[in-house]
Amino acid sequence: MAWQLSALVMAITCLMLCRTSEQSSESELLQQLRKQLEYPRQLEVWNNPSGNPCYTQPTSVVTVTCEGDAVTELKIVGDRITKPPKFSGYPLPNVSLSEAFVIDSFVTTLTRLTTLRVVILVSLGLWGPLPDKIHRLSSLQVLDLSSNFLYGSIPPKLSAMSRLQTLTLDGNYFNGTVPDWFGSLSNLTVLRLQRNRLKGSIPASVGKATMLTELALAGNNISGEVPALGSLVKLEMLDLRDNELDGELPDMPTALVTVLLSKNSFKGEIPEKFGQLKRLQHLDLSFNFLEGSPPEELFDLPNISYLNLAANMLSGSLSSSLTCSSTLGFVDLSTNRITGDLPACLSANLNNRVVKFDGNCFSADPEHQHEANYCQQPHKGGRSGKDVGLVVTIVGIVLIVLVLSLLLMASNKRNCQRVTAEQQLLQKQMQDNSTPGMSSELLESARYISQAVKFGSQIMPTHRVFSLEELKEATKCFERSAFLGEGSIGKLYKGKLENGTVIAIRCLALHHRYSIRNLKLRLDLLAKLRHPNLVCLLGHCTDNAVDESSVKRVFLVYEYVPNGTLSSYLSGSTPEKTLKWCDRLHVLIGIARAVHFLHTGIIPGSLYNRLKTSNILLDEHHIAKLSDYGLSIITEEIYKHEAIGEGQRYIQNNAEELETLQDDVCSFGCIILEALMGSKLHRKGDPFILSELVMSLSCQEEREHVLDPVVLGTSSQDSLSMVVSITIKCLSVESSTRPSIEEVLWNLQYAAQVQATADGDLRSEVSSQAC
Repeated sequence: MAWQLSALVMAITCLMLCRTSEQSSESELLQQLRKQLEYPRQLEVWNNPSGNPCYTQPTSVVTVTCEGDAVTELKIVGDRITKPPKFSGYPLPNVSLSEAFVIDSFVTTLTRLTTLRVVILVSLGLWGPLPDKIHRLSSLQVLDLSSNFLYGSIPPKLSAMSRLQTLTLDGNYFNGTVPDWFGSLSNLTVLRLQRNRLKGSIPASVGKATMLTELALAGNNISGEVPALGSLVKLEMLDLRDNELDGELPDMPTALVTVLLSKNSFKGEIPEKFGQLKRLQHLDLSFNFLEGSPPEELFDLPNISYLNLAANMLSGSLSSSLTCSSTLGFVDLSTNRITGDLPACLSANLNNRVVKFDGNCFSADPEHQHEANYCQQPHKGGRSGKDVGLVVTIVGIVLIVLVLSLLLMASNKRNCQRVTAEQQLLQKQMQDNSTPGMSSELLESARYISQAVKFGSQIMPTHRVFSLEELKEATKCFERSAFLGEGSIGKLYKGKLENGTVIAIRCLALHHRYSIRNLKLRLDLLAKLRHPNLVCLLGHCTDNAVDESSVKRVFLVYEYVPNGTLSSYLSGSTPEKTLKWCDRLHVLIGIARAVHFLHTGIIPGSLYNRLKTSNILLDEHHIAKLSDYGLSIITEEIYKHEAIGEGQRYIQNNAEELETLQDDVCSFGCIILEALMGSKLHRKGDPFILSELVMSLSCQEEREHVLDPVVLGTSSQDSLSMVVSITIKCLSVESSTRPSIEEVLWNLQYAAQVQATADGDLRSEVSSQAC
């Protein structure tokens, strides 16, 4: 009996030792992965070598999920988000992992965690060709290696991972062809290979991946025709933007919700079957070579909200009886060859619908349309023998241009010395007499800054979720010294993150309690608002609600802009900080660009954005950035918009009511007015009568008594007159007569050019290019 008891004790002991060994082995593998990733900040929670990462609290950047002691999910989101303009396959200091990193060894260690079902390794600086041995993770269902530095071909042996459901390799440098093993992955539902360097054509085998719901190949060098997609009956999102695809548009699966095919070379007509996509919400066919009349059924699809057909060769006319869906919020028909009258549902401002139709031959708005004969010219997609004469003519023109270029180069060489002397003189004048709002470095790079703003090429950090503990540590538990102020939408704090980044934190108390899912959708939309003239939203944090079905507070984390508000730079108590007229124009144009982006850059547009000089910040280069924008997306009850009467709004005497009722164009008019009048606008008393100020501005003989002396002293009369004119239009009581923010922006840019011409010096010329 004693020997039987001893055998039982030994068996139990062996079993416990085996389980302890297995647990230790999994923990050791995770620690080894941490070492190979060069100890990223996100994995400091694994600092205890004897601890088990399975028991660490999951966060938005690190998650380890285990079943028993077996790791089933590994998620690590790093902060190596900087992408160099060129990457040649070698490690980059402080951008990718170091030269000591070996991708083959890392994947070998990873595959020893044989029970993994989810692997998410994002923005960690991984570099090198992805090894074939990744397929050893035979249980894998989700693989996300986006935003790293992986290159070469996508491993063919991924086709052996039959359980794979999601494959995301966005934002890498894969430069092979599009894989041709779609038919092997019978469970694949999401395939994302965006922003790589893939080439070749889309293989026909894509039609065999019948479970696909999302196919995203945008931002590559893929060419050829799109194969038949009719068999993908579950496909909801198709994104093939910014490639080199050509041929005619294929028929689309009826389940599609989003179709993005812009910036390719598609030709032919838009298939009539597109008008049968009843679930379609978002269709972008812009910047192609499509011909013929657009199917009128597209405008009346039951769920359509965004329709972009711009920059094609569409022709014909639209029926006067054309109907538009009530969900349609944005239509762009600009830069085509469409003639006739604009249908009523596109010409009226119904449901805040945005319609663009410039660059056609419509009878409406002739100022922005071509002559009728322009749209009647034949435009054939193919070339024939008759084009030989045209080719010869073009070759002759090219030769003439080359000869002229040589002559110009010779002329420029003679003038080089004189231009260099002028630039040196200009630099000296800037250093000696630079204005407070314009540094010499900014003036020298004004053209570059203008292009960066125009194309939105400024590198901005990725939006992320912060923990409440991070924000408490950054603000020292929101102590009094971190408090910056309080407005109608919440308190504002200043903080400093662990990595030294200075941030501004806006705490919003939600009067309407949202579910976590609803709030996340709203925050995701707000996170997409990225523009050089918007204060960058770095992330957000929700309070630890007891009831997870609702959230009462949300913290919005912004970049900290140190140089104060626009109102402090208008004439007042510190004349040495006062902005001159050209600098004010520069600021106004930047904010107009930001508002134009908020109105048209997203669907639906953000139309009520708290436009005030106190919400306009200036950075170290005196570039304007709008803060507190888009908050109506979250707290819409603060931004109620009421129409009084038939399409008419009346400006109230009470300033708070005025702020609530007016739209962005009217608010921007108030900003222009304050830029013209300086602090005098605030000395009008409360309540102020806005109409009296408008009347004063509209009277030529009274302007000099109303406008800021600083403005008058540094401005041309023509430039001022134009800005005064557009200000009066913006402040119009009749909302229907107010211009669009795009028209306001155009007028301000033109005024800046007039100002530069009037000044006639080199400094103003450079400044006008920046404006």
